[in-house]
Amino acid sequence: MQEGWPSMRERVEAALDKIRPALQADGGDVELVEVTEDGVVKVQLVGACRGCPMSQITLANGVERVLKEEIPEVTRVEPV
Repeated sequence: MQEGWPSMRERVEAALDKIRPALQADGGDVELVEVTEDGVVKVQLVGACRGCPMSQITLANGVERVLKEEIPEVTRVEPV
């Protein structure tokens, strides 16, 4: 990575910031736990999202889709 360029973690945080308003509107949120060297993003759904039966769909169709679109190096998103 070139000096002055945002790190992978910084890029993931910026992408998550775009998703957060929709999650927060429903009383939830997402926290970044880890970004591995092989492009796995580990997140924790919090608030209303934590126990929501739709959380897996939110993770796959919302969080993972947006992250992969914005950051091609992301291989998958895993809940922790």
